[in-house]
Amino acid sequence: MSKEAMQAGKGQPVLGLFGPQVAGGAPALGRAGGVPRVQRPDRQQVVMCWAALDEQVPEDHPVRQVWQYVQATDCTALYQQIRAVEGGAGRPPIDPQILLGLWLYATVDGVGSARELERLCDLHLAYRWLCGGVGVNHHSLSDFRTQQVEFLDQLLTTSVAGLMYEGLVTLNRVAQDGVRVRASAGAASFRRAATLAECHAQAQAQVQQLRAELEADPGAASARQRAARERATRERSQRVQQAVAVAQQLAAARPAPAPAPAPAPAPAPEDPDRDPGPGGEGTKAPKRPPEPRASTTDPDARVMKMPDGGFRPAFNVQYATATGSQIITGVSVGNCGSDQGQLGPMVEQHQQRYGRRPAEVLVDGSYAKKADIEQVSAPALGVTVYAPVQKPKKAGQDRYARRPDDRDAVAQWRKRMGTEQAQQIYKERAATAECVNAQARNRGLRQFLVRGLQKVRAVALWFALAHNLVRAVTLRAQLARVAA
Repeated sequence: MSKEAMQAGKGQPVLGLFGPQVAGGAPALGRAGGVPRVQRPDRQQVVMCWAALDEQVPEDHPVRQVWQYVQATDCTALYQQIRAVEGGAGRPPIDPQILLGLWLYATVDGVGSARELERLCDLHLAYRWLCGGVGVNHHSLSDFRTQQVEFLDQLLTTSVAGLMYEGLVTLNRVAQDGVRVRASAGAASFRRAATLAECHAQAQAQVQQLRAELEADPGAASARQRAARERATRERSQRVQQAVAVAQQLAAARPAPAPAPAPAPAPAPEDPDRDPGPGGEGTKAPKRPPEPRASTTDPDARVMKMPDGGFRPAFNVQYATATGSQIITGVSVGNCGSDQGQLGPMVEQHQQRYGRRPAEVLVDGSYAKKADIEQVSAPALGVTVYAPVQKPKKAGQDRYARRPDDRDAVAQWRKRMGTEQAQQIYKERAATAECVNAQARNRGLRQFLVRGLQKVRAVALWFALAHNLVRAVTLRAQLARVAA
């Protein structure tokens, strides 16, 4: 027994970090004047727990609701991808339902890293319950998260259609809003075309050098290390090559510079005080727009203006939400920082998913482009748009009055937004679309950990499915209380 323990047993104080204490950190004297009696931890005690894993998770735990959703999901498309069959060779893979349940619950829980999810599957009871004794690794988790875009998109359609069949969701009124999410690319990774060409040449040289080293000494590294090095070098070369193509496309789409004005005549000798301007000319040359740049780590990312006013590489995630239920009904991801031009494609997406378009659409002023309003308000589509009308630049002009260049659809929109009823309807947008975006932010939709437009779209679909799962549980509970 240590000296400190012997002193504690006799009630003698021991010098601790914050003054005289007995062993274990308790104060030297209690209220009665003696040494306090407390229950101390004994971490060397052997404990036997005879309980099944299912008995350790409460019946009302949210993870059970996620598993019920997974069991009700048609995963035929996922099982058809498995090549290991009964009576054949091959190691059986992880059940796709386990991976689906893990990522749904992780998204609800705000976990977006495959390595963190792997760690939780060993330490957290809820994740261990989902695994049910099946071991998972971060490679399998990461691949499943980003390679099942078509399945996730179809799952969003079928799940919302099921809620519409239950009467929990209607497409009478839909609110749309975008959220700019930081990309997994640094600002320093953006290069101009000339620099990208040099980077591509260096990457190709690295590929050739690596191949020459492997051919000269095949036993210098293990097969796994050689494969990893070769894969990393090849993928970098492909990303740089894609960045070169993106920079060329952006340069081709850039508007041609305006012709330079004719030089001003030379000043007369009797006018020595005239300022010739820069370069000795009387006029200033037009300023050329900056040369477009592309990222070597994520060529699909674009520099966008973020909500805080800064400019960073990001993606524009668009969510459409039913106002009455806050169920996400449409998802799109792009690399254009503007919301203009996003209204029409989202309306058509609803037609493709559910066979009908929303009757009314609520958007903010950034979507209020005349061409978009005319497109969705056409008789063939028949969508009513509720969006704020921009304040006129001319003082005293009525913002809701028809302009000379307005068509009928735009004029009707202006007149409609001038009514009290339309303004009350528009207030539902903030309580729906912005609320959904805020919940996605709270669940971790602040920066993507994946690269590429396709993988980013997969992550956005995971957030939509997780949000709808939670909302569906709430809506069914509300319906049950009303029925009771």
